[in-house]
Amino acid sequence: MPSQVRSTFALPPEPPAVPDPLPEPGIDELRLETVMGALSDPLRIFIVRKLLLDSESYDHPCGWFGIDRPKSSLTHHFKALREAGVTRQRQYGLERRSQVRIDDLETRFPGLLALVAAWEPAD
Repeated sequence: MPSQVRSTFALPPEPPAVPDPLPEPGIDELRLETVMGALSDPLRIFIVRKLLLDSESYDHPCGWFGIDRPKSSLTHHFKALREAGVTRQRQYGLERRSQVRIDDLETRFPGLLALVAAWEPAD
């Protein structure tokens, strides 16, 4: 595995006073089958793809995605992505914001994020 992977994706700079991330697996705990399982749901791969291609800031609340689903359903999907190690979430008061763990995923699974970015939903 390369010691340093250059990603075509990047996060905007971290703003000051960012809360600590919610519990997530460490980079050495990321498992391909778990990550792929989380990405196997079309809504979850849409979330990750949107974060990769359309991010406007360091992290995003669930309302930014424009998904017309009940909050409980969205909470489940965001939690599945975080627990699989695909996204990182932070709690800002009552709001959770998400970002893709770009560096960790590119290091563990080079090329995976490019595949996610190239994915197009079925009609």
